[in-house]
Amino acid sequence: MSNQDELLGEYKEHLLGVFGDPSLVLVSGEGVHVTDANGKRYLDLLAGIAVNALGHAHPAWVRAVSEQAGTLAHISNLFTSPGSIHLAEKLLKVTGAPEGSHVFFANSGSEANEAAFKLARRHGRAHPDAQGRPRTRVLALENSFHGRTMGSLSLTAKAAYREPFEPLPAGVTHIPATAEALERELDDTVSAVIVEPVQGEAGVHGLPEGFLALARRLTQERGALLIVDEVQSGMGRTGAWLAATAQLPRGEFPDAVTFAKGLGGGFPVGAMLTAGPEVSALLGAGQHGTTFGGNPLAMAAGLATVTTLENENLLVNARDVGAHLAQRLREVPGVGEVRQYGLLVGVDLVAENTEDAENAGTSGDPMAQRVVAAAREAGFILNATGPTTLRLAPPLIITAEQADTFVEALPHVLKTVRAR
Repeated sequence: MSNQDELLGEYKEHLLGVFGDPSLVLVSGEGVHVTDANGKRYLDLLAGIAVNALGHAHPAWVRAVSEQAGTLAHISNLFTSPGSIHLAEKLLKVTGAPEGSHVFFANSGSEANEAAFKLARRHGRAHPDAQGRPRTRVLALENSFHGRTMGSLSLTAKAAYREPFEPLPAGVTHIPATAEALERELDDTVSAVIVEPVQGEAGVHGLPEGFLALARRLTQERGALLIVDEVQSGMGRTGAWLAATAQLPRGEFPDAVTFAKGLGGGFPVGAMLTAGPEVSALLGAGQHGTTFGGNPLAMAAGLATVTTLENENLLVNARDVGAHLAQRLREVPGVGEVRQYGLLVGVDLVAENTEDAENAGTSGDPMAQRVVAAAREAGFILNATGPTTLRLAPPLIITAEQADTFVEALPHVLKTVRAR
Protein backbone atom coordinates (compact mmCIF):
# COMPACT_ATOMS: atom_id res chain seq x y z
CA MET A 1 0.00 0.00 0.00
CA SER A 2 1.36 3.44 -0.94
CA ASN A 3 1.76 6.29 1.49
CA GLN A 4 -1.05 8.07 -0.33
CA ASP A 5 -3.41 5.09 0.06
CA GLU A 6 -2.66 4.96 3.77
CA LEU A 7 -3.39 8.66 4.17
CA LEU A 8 -6.64 8.41 2.19
CA GLY A 9 -7.71 5.57 4.46
CA GLU A 10 -7.00 7.72 7.51
CA TYR A 11 -8.95 10.57 5.90
CA LYS A 12 -12.06 8.40 5.66
CA GLU A 13 -11.62 7.33 9.25
CA HIS A 14 -11.24 10.79 10.75
CA LEU A 15 -12.79 13.46 8.51
CA LEU A 16 -16.47 14.07 7.86
CA GLY A 17 -17.39 12.85 4.40
CA VAL A 18 -19.03 16.01 3.06
CA PHE A 19 -16.54 16.17 0.18
CA GLY A 20 -16.85 12.52 -0.79
CA ASP A 21 -13.66 10.53 -1.22
CA PRO A 22 -10.69 12.68 -2.27
CA SER A 23 -8.60 11.23 -5.09
CA LEU A 24 -5.21 12.61 -4.02
CA VAL A 25 -3.24 13.73 -1.01
CA LEU A 26 -1.30 16.79 -2.15
CA VAL A 27 1.78 17.67 -0.14
CA SER A 28 3.57 20.47 -1.99
CA GLY A 29 3.31 22.91 -4.84
CA GLU A 30 5.50 25.23 -6.86
CA GLY A 31 4.32 27.56 -9.59
CA VAL A 32 1.67 25.79 -11.67
CA HIS A 33 2.54 22.31 -10.38
CA VAL A 34 1.56 20.27 -7.32
CA THR A 35 2.97 17.00 -5.97
CA ASP A 36 1.10 14.18 -4.24
CA ALA A 37 2.10 12.01 -1.31
CA ASN A 38 3.60 9.42 -3.67
CA GLY A 39 5.82 12.02 -5.32
CA LYS A 40 3.83 12.31 -8.56
CA ARG A 41 3.77 15.79 -10.10
CA TYR A 42 0.72 17.37 -11.78
CA LEU A 43 0.01 20.45 -13.86
CA ASP A 44 -2.62 22.22 -11.79
CA LEU A 45 -5.34 23.44 -14.15
CA LEU A 46 -7.82 24.08 -11.35
CA ALA A 47 -5.83 26.22 -8.87
CA GLY A 48 -7.86 25.11 -5.88
CA ILE A 49 -11.03 25.99 -7.86
CA ALA A 50 -9.92 29.42 -9.06
CA VAL A 51 -8.14 30.26 -5.79
CA ASN A 52 -4.37 30.05 -6.32
CA ALA A 53 -4.17 33.02 -8.67
CA LEU A 54 -0.39 33.32 -8.23
CA GLY A 55 0.17 29.59 -8.38
CA HIS A 56 1.78 27.77 -5.50
CA ALA A 57 4.45 29.20 -3.19
CA HIS A 58 4.88 32.44 -5.13
CA PRO A 59 7.89 34.18 -3.52
CA ALA A 60 6.12 37.52 -2.97
CA TRP A 61 3.11 35.81 -1.39
CA VAL A 62 5.23 33.53 0.80
CA ARG A 63 7.36 36.46 1.96
CA ALA A 64 4.37 38.62 2.88
CA VAL A 65 2.54 35.88 4.77
CA SER A 66 5.69 34.65 6.54
CA GLU A 67 6.69 38.14 7.66
CA GLN A 68 3.18 38.87 8.92
CA ALA A 69 2.95 35.54 10.74
CA GLY A 70 6.14 36.46 12.56
CA THR A 71 4.76 39.88 13.48
CA LEU A 72 1.03 39.76 14.28
CA ALA A 73 -1.49 37.15 13.13
CA HIS A 74 -4.80 37.96 14.84
CA ILE A 75 -6.33 40.87 16.73
CA SER A 76 -10.17 40.32 16.67
CA ASN A 77 -12.67 42.85 15.35
CA LEU A 78 -12.25 45.09 18.40
CA PHE A 79 -9.19 46.60 16.68
CA THR A 80 -7.87 47.09 13.18
CA SER A 81 -4.54 46.79 11.42
CA PRO A 82 -2.70 48.60 8.62
CA GLY A 83 -3.20 45.59 6.35
CA SER A 84 -7.00 45.76 6.34
CA ILE A 85 -6.92 49.49 5.61
CA HIS A 86 -4.41 49.12 2.77
CA LEU A 87 -6.18 46.14 1.18
CA ALA A 88 -9.54 47.91 1.32
CA GLU A 89 -7.98 50.97 -0.34
CA LYS A 90 -6.43 48.76 -3.00
CA LEU A 91 -9.70 46.94 -3.74
CA LEU A 92 -11.64 50.18 -4.08
CA LYS A 93 -8.99 51.56 -6.42
CA VAL A 94 -8.50 48.61 -8.78
CA THR A 95 -12.24 47.97 -9.15
CA GLY A 96 -13.01 51.62 -9.87
CA ALA A 97 -15.59 51.80 -7.09
CA PRO A 98 -17.40 55.15 -6.74
CA GLU A 99 -16.58 57.70 -4.03
CA GLY A 100 -17.89 56.78 -0.60
CA SER A 101 -17.58 53.02 -1.18
CA HIS A 102 -16.47 50.69 1.62
CA VAL A 103 -15.27 47.12 2.17
CA PHE A 104 -16.22 44.43 4.67
CA PHE A 105 -13.76 41.54 5.05
CA ALA A 106 -14.88 37.97 5.70
CA ASN A 107 -13.25 34.55 5.33
CA SER A 108 -14.96 32.97 2.32
CA GLY A 109 -17.30 33.55 -0.58
CA SER A 110 -20.25 32.12 1.32
CA GLU A 111 -19.60 34.55 4.17
CA ALA A 112 -19.35 37.45 1.73
CA ASN A 113 -22.68 36.48 0.18
CA GLU A 114 -24.26 36.11 3.62
CA ALA A 115 -23.25 39.72 4.26
CA ALA A 116 -24.75 40.73 0.92
CA PHE A 117 -28.00 38.95 1.78
CA LYS A 118 -28.21 40.90 5.03
CA LEU A 119 -27.45 44.09 3.10
CA ALA A 120 -30.45 43.30 0.89
CA ARG A 121 -32.66 42.80 3.95
CA ARG A 122 -31.58 46.14 5.39
CA HIS A 123 -32.23 47.84 2.05
CA GLY A 124 -35.69 46.32 1.98
CA ARG A 125 -36.51 47.90 5.32
CA ALA A 126 -34.98 51.26 4.44
CA HIS A 127 -36.88 51.40 1.12
CA PRO A 128 -40.35 49.87 1.67
CA ASP A 129 -42.87 49.06 -1.07
CA ALA A 130 -45.81 51.23 -2.12
CA GLN A 131 -47.84 50.01 0.88
CA GLY A 132 -45.07 50.92 3.31
CA ARG A 133 -44.09 47.30 3.91
CA PRO A 134 -40.45 46.13 3.88
CA ARG A 135 -39.29 44.68 0.59
CA THR A 136 -38.74 41.00 1.39
CA ARG A 137 -37.92 39.37 -1.95
CA VAL A 138 -34.55 38.76 -3.58
CA LEU A 139 -34.20 37.65 -7.19
CA ALA A 140 -31.46 35.16 -8.04
CA LEU A 141 -30.86 33.29 -11.28
CA GLU A 142 -31.51 29.73 -12.29
CA ASN A 143 -28.32 27.62 -12.26
CA SER A 144 -26.72 30.03 -9.79
CA PHE A 145 -24.30 29.08 -7.03
CA HIS A 146 -23.69 31.47 -4.15
CA GLY A 147 -22.57 29.12 -1.36
CA ARG A 148 -23.74 26.39 1.01
CA THR A 149 -24.35 28.20 4.30
CA MET A 150 -28.03 28.70 5.04
CA GLY A 151 -28.39 32.23 3.70
CA SER A 152 -26.15 31.74 0.68
CA LEU A 153 -27.76 28.36 0.04
CA SER A 154 -31.15 30.02 -0.25
CA LEU A 155 -29.62 32.10 -3.08
CA THR A 156 -28.19 28.98 -4.75
CA ALA A 157 -30.51 27.41 -7.31
CA LYS A 158 -29.53 23.73 -7.37
CA ALA A 159 -32.30 21.67 -5.80
CA ALA A 160 -29.96 18.85 -4.76
CA TYR A 161 -28.05 21.29 -2.55
CA ARG A 162 -31.16 23.01 -1.18
CA GLU A 163 -33.69 20.29 -0.46
CA PRO A 164 -31.88 18.44 2.38
CA PHE A 165 -31.83 21.69 4.40
CA GLU A 166 -35.24 23.19 3.78
CA PRO A 167 -36.88 25.29 5.04
CA LEU A 168 -34.30 27.85 4.00
CA PRO A 169 -34.54 31.60 4.62
CA ALA A 170 -37.57 32.76 2.69
CA GLY A 171 -38.10 35.33 -0.01
CA VAL A 172 -35.72 34.18 -2.77
CA THR A 173 -37.14 33.71 -6.26
CA HIS A 174 -35.00 32.03 -8.93
CA ILE A 175 -35.65 33.29 -12.44
CA PRO A 176 -34.19 32.54 -15.87
CA ALA A 177 -31.67 35.07 -17.15
CA THR A 178 -34.09 36.65 -19.60
CA ALA A 179 -35.30 40.20 -20.02
CA GLU A 180 -38.90 39.00 -19.84
CA ALA A 181 -38.46 37.29 -16.48
CA LEU A 182 -36.57 40.24 -15.01
CA GLU A 183 -39.17 42.74 -16.20
CA ARG A 184 -41.98 40.58 -14.81
CA GLU A 185 -40.53 39.73 -11.39
CA LEU A 186 -38.69 42.92 -10.46
CA ASP A 187 -41.43 44.89 -8.69
CA ASP A 188 -41.47 47.01 -5.54
CA THR A 189 -41.43 43.92 -3.28
CA VAL A 190 -37.87 43.10 -4.44
CA SER A 191 -34.99 44.41 -2.34
CA ALA A 192 -32.15 43.06 -4.49
CA VAL A 193 -31.13 41.14 -7.59
CA ILE A 194 -28.02 38.95 -7.21
CA VAL A 195 -26.14 37.55 -10.20
CA GLU A 196 -22.86 35.91 -11.16
CA PRO A 197 -21.41 37.52 -14.32
CA VAL A 198 -20.07 34.06 -15.20
CA GLN A 199 -21.73 31.01 -13.66
CA GLY A 200 -18.70 28.83 -12.91
CA GLU A 201 -20.35 25.95 -11.09
CA ALA A 202 -22.97 25.70 -13.83
CA GLY A 203 -20.30 25.02 -16.45
CA VAL A 204 -18.75 28.45 -17.11
CA HIS A 205 -21.68 30.26 -18.71
CA GLY A 206 -21.73 34.01 -19.09
CA LEU A 207 -24.94 36.00 -18.85
CA PRO A 208 -26.86 36.70 -22.06
CA GLU A 209 -25.67 39.83 -23.82
CA GLY A 210 -27.28 42.92 -22.34
CA PHE A 211 -28.79 41.16 -19.33
CA LEU A 212 -26.55 42.70 -16.68
CA ALA A 213 -26.94 46.17 -18.18
CA LEU A 214 -30.72 45.70 -18.10
CA ALA A 215 -30.54 44.52 -14.50
CA ARG A 216 -28.55 47.64 -13.60
CA ARG A 217 -31.10 49.93 -15.25
CA LEU A 218 -34.18 48.20 -13.83
CA THR A 219 -32.84 47.95 -10.28
CA GLN A 220 -32.10 51.68 -10.34
CA GLU A 221 -35.53 52.50 -11.72
CA ARG A 222 -37.41 50.21 -9.33
CA GLY A 223 -35.47 50.83 -6.15
CA ALA A 224 -33.65 47.50 -5.70
CA LEU A 225 -29.97 46.74 -5.17
CA LEU A 226 -27.86 45.05 -7.83
CA ILE A 227 -25.48 42.62 -6.13
CA VAL A 228 -22.79 40.97 -8.25
CA ASP A 229 -21.15 37.78 -7.01
CA GLU A 230 -17.56 37.89 -8.28
CA VAL A 231 -16.32 35.18 -5.91
CA GLN A 232 -15.13 32.98 -8.77
CA SER A 233 -14.98 35.44 -11.67
CA GLY A 234 -13.32 38.42 -9.98
CA MET A 235 -9.77 39.43 -9.09
CA GLY A 236 -8.31 38.93 -12.55
CA ARG A 237 -9.71 35.47 -13.24
CA THR A 238 -11.53 36.64 -16.39
CA GLY A 239 -8.81 39.09 -17.38
CA ALA A 240 -10.37 42.02 -15.50
CA TRP A 241 -10.70 42.93 -11.86
CA LEU A 242 -14.46 42.52 -12.25
CA ALA A 243 -16.07 40.31 -14.87
CA ALA A 244 -19.07 42.64 -14.63
CA THR A 245 -17.07 45.51 -16.11
CA ALA A 246 -17.35 44.13 -19.63
CA GLN A 247 -21.11 43.71 -19.26
CA LEU A 248 -22.06 47.09 -17.79
CA PRO A 249 -22.28 50.47 -19.54
CA ARG A 250 -19.28 52.71 -19.01
CA GLY A 251 -19.51 54.48 -15.66
CA GLU A 252 -22.03 52.06 -14.17
CA PHE A 253 -21.22 49.99 -11.07
CA PRO A 254 -23.14 47.41 -8.99
CA ASP A 255 -24.49 48.38 -5.57
CA ALA A 256 -22.48 45.61 -3.96
CA VAL A 257 -19.83 43.13 -5.09
CA THR A 258 -18.65 39.98 -3.30
CA PHE A 259 -15.16 38.49 -3.60
CA ALA A 260 -13.20 35.51 -2.28
CA LYS A 261 -11.23 32.69 -3.95
CA GLY A 262 -8.49 34.50 -5.90
CA LEU A 263 -8.45 37.45 -3.52
CA GLY A 264 -6.30 35.62 -0.97
CA GLY A 265 -4.19 33.67 -3.44
CA GLY A 266 -4.64 30.54 -1.33
CA PHE A 267 -5.39 32.08 2.06
CA PRO A 268 -9.04 32.23 3.25
CA VAL A 269 -10.19 35.79 2.43
CA GLY A 270 -13.65 37.02 1.47
CA ALA A 271 -14.95 40.54 1.00
CA MET A 272 -18.06 42.54 0.26
CA LEU A 273 -17.69 45.92 -1.44
CA THR A 274 -20.55 48.37 -0.91
CA ALA A 275 -20.79 51.08 -3.57
CA GLY A 276 -21.26 54.67 -2.46
CA PRO A 277 -22.22 56.20 0.89
CA GLU A 278 -25.93 55.33 0.89
CA VAL A 279 -25.48 51.59 0.39
CA SER A 280 -22.47 51.58 2.72
CA ALA A 281 -24.63 53.06 5.49
CA LEU A 282 -27.16 50.19 5.41
CA LEU A 283 -25.16 48.01 7.81
CA GLY A 284 -24.28 49.80 11.01
CA ALA A 285 -22.25 48.93 14.10
CA GLY A 286 -23.29 45.60 15.56
CA GLN A 287 -25.44 44.55 12.60
CA HIS A 288 -22.85 42.24 11.11
CA GLY A 289 -19.44 40.91 12.07
CA THR A 290 -16.86 38.14 12.09
CA THR A 291 -14.15 37.13 14.52
CA PHE A 292 -11.51 36.28 11.92
CA GLY A 293 -12.47 38.50 8.99
CA GLY A 294 -9.81 41.08 8.20
CA ASN A 295 -7.16 39.44 10.35
CA PRO A 296 -3.61 40.67 9.67
CA LEU A 297 -2.43 37.37 8.20
CA ALA A 298 -5.29 37.23 5.68
CA MET A 299 -4.81 40.88 4.79
CA ALA A 300 -1.11 40.32 4.10
CA ALA A 301 -2.01 37.46 1.76
CA GLY A 302 -4.66 39.52 0.00
CA LEU A 303 -2.48 42.58 -0.41
CA ALA A 304 0.42 40.50 -1.74
CA THR A 305 -1.93 38.79 -4.19
CA VAL A 306 -3.49 41.96 -5.60
CA THR A 307 -0.14 43.77 -5.76
CA THR A 308 1.52 40.87 -7.59
CA LEU A 309 -1.39 40.59 -10.02
CA GLU A 310 -0.68 44.23 -10.87
CA ASN A 311 3.12 44.08 -10.89
CA GLU A 312 3.33 40.99 -13.10
CA ASN A 313 0.56 42.06 -15.51
CA LEU A 314 -1.33 38.85 -14.81
CA LEU A 315 -4.68 40.19 -15.98
CA VAL A 316 -3.17 40.55 -19.45
CA ASN A 317 -1.73 37.05 -19.14
CA ALA A 318 -5.16 35.69 -18.21
CA ARG A 319 -6.66 37.20 -21.34
CA ASP A 320 -3.87 36.15 -23.69
CA VAL A 321 -3.21 32.64 -22.43
CA GLY A 322 -6.92 32.02 -21.93
CA ALA A 323 -7.66 32.92 -25.55
CA HIS A 324 -4.76 30.74 -26.73
CA LEU A 325 -5.90 27.78 -24.62
CA ALA A 326 -9.50 28.06 -25.81
CA GLN A 327 -8.50 28.19 -29.45
CA ARG A 328 -6.25 25.14 -29.10
CA LEU A 329 -8.99 23.22 -27.28
CA ARG A 330 -11.49 23.93 -30.07
CA GLU A 331 -9.16 22.10 -32.45
CA VAL A 332 -9.18 18.86 -30.43
CA PRO A 333 -11.38 16.08 -31.88
CA GLY A 334 -14.07 15.18 -29.37
CA VAL A 335 -14.33 18.71 -27.96
CA GLY A 336 -17.55 20.62 -28.61
CA GLU A 337 -18.26 24.13 -27.36
CA VAL A 338 -15.52 25.97 -25.46
CA ARG A 339 -16.55 28.96 -23.32
CA GLN A 340 -13.66 31.17 -22.29
CA TYR A 341 -13.52 34.19 -19.98
CA GLY A 342 -9.87 34.91 -19.34
CA LEU A 343 -8.55 31.82 -17.56
CA LEU A 344 -11.98 30.52 -16.60
CA VAL A 345 -12.79 27.96 -19.29
CA GLY A 346 -15.69 25.56 -19.77
CA VAL A 347 -15.21 22.66 -22.18
CA ASP A 348 -18.14 20.61 -23.47
CA LEU A 349 -17.18 17.12 -24.60
CA VAL A 350 -18.87 15.47 -27.55
CA ALA A 351 -20.63 12.34 -26.34
CA GLU A 352 -20.85 9.46 -28.78
CA ASN A 353 -24.26 8.53 -27.38
CA THR A 354 -26.56 9.26 -24.44
CA GLU A 355 -25.18 6.39 -22.40
CA ASP A 356 -21.64 7.65 -22.93
CA ALA A 357 -22.64 11.08 -21.63
CA GLU A 358 -24.60 10.08 -18.58
CA ASN A 359 -23.55 6.73 -17.21
CA ALA A 360 -21.08 4.68 -19.19
CA GLY A 361 -17.92 2.71 -18.65
CA THR A 362 -17.13 0.16 -15.98
CA SER A 363 -16.95 2.91 -13.35
CA GLY A 364 -20.53 3.99 -13.98
CA ASP A 365 -19.39 7.63 -13.86
CA PRO A 366 -20.47 10.31 -16.34
CA MET A 367 -18.10 10.94 -19.19
CA ALA A 368 -16.59 14.18 -17.84
CA GLN A 369 -15.73 12.58 -14.51
CA ARG A 370 -13.98 9.74 -16.32
CA VAL A 371 -12.01 12.26 -18.36
CA VAL A 372 -11.01 14.04 -15.15
CA ALA A 373 -9.75 10.73 -13.73
CA ALA A 374 -7.84 9.85 -16.89
CA ALA A 375 -6.32 13.33 -17.04
CA ARG A 376 -5.22 12.94 -13.44
CA GLU A 377 -3.49 9.68 -14.33
CA ALA A 378 -1.74 11.58 -17.11
CA GLY A 379 -0.58 14.29 -14.70
CA PHE A 380 -3.23 17.01 -15.04
CA ILE A 381 -5.71 18.36 -12.46
CA LEU A 382 -9.09 19.72 -13.59
CA ASN A 383 -12.72 19.06 -12.66
CA ALA A 384 -16.16 18.33 -14.08
CA THR A 385 -19.17 20.59 -13.60
CA GLY A 386 -21.62 18.38 -15.46
CA PRO A 387 -21.91 15.00 -17.21
CA THR A 388 -20.01 16.22 -20.29
CA THR A 389 -18.49 19.51 -19.11
CA LEU A 390 -14.95 20.19 -17.87
CA ARG A 391 -13.81 23.32 -16.04
CA LEU A 392 -10.30 24.76 -16.25
CA ALA A 393 -9.26 27.57 -13.91
CA PRO A 394 -5.45 27.43 -13.77
CA PRO A 395 -3.17 29.84 -11.92
CA LEU A 396 -3.01 33.19 -13.68
CA ILE A 397 0.77 32.75 -14.06
CA ILE A 398 0.40 29.81 -16.46
CA THR A 399 2.19 30.16 -19.80
CA ALA A 400 0.89 29.21 -23.22
CA GLU A 401 3.56 26.51 -23.41
CA GLN A 402 2.40 24.96 -20.15
CA ALA A 403 -1.24 25.09 -21.25
CA ASP A 404 -0.25 23.41 -24.53
CA THR A 405 1.01 20.33 -22.70
CA PHE A 406 -2.56 19.61 -21.62
CA VAL A 407 -4.03 20.27 -25.06
CA GLU A 408 -1.50 17.92 -26.63
CA ALA A 409 -2.31 15.20 -24.09
CA LEU A 410 -6.09 15.58 -24.31
CA PRO A 411 -6.68 13.50 -27.48
CA HIS A 412 -5.00 10.49 -25.87
CA VAL A 413 -6.95 11.06 -22.63
CA LEU A 414 -10.25 11.10 -24.54
CA LYS A 415 -9.25 8.00 -26.52
CA THR A 416 -8.37 6.19 -23.28
CA VAL A 417 -11.73 7.03 -21.73
CA ARG A 418 -13.73 5.90 -24.75
CA ALA A 419 -11.78 2.63 -24.96
CA ARG A 420 -12.66 1.63 -21.40
